[in-house]
Amino acid sequence: MTPRVKVTIRCNRCGEKFILRGRREKGKVDTGFKQCLCDNANDFEVEELAL
Repeated sequence: MTPRVKVTIRCNRCGEKFILRGRREKGKVDTGFKQCLCDNANDFEVEELAL
């Protein structure tokens, strides 16, 4: 089982901010996040937070 991590995802189009938990797999964090409320699906800033 992989440890869970907390990440902040900020949309670079509208500025909306999401704080989610995900699992670290193969050097990436998978949160299941698909798209922002503004229909942006690609332009994000992802930052891992300390728990």
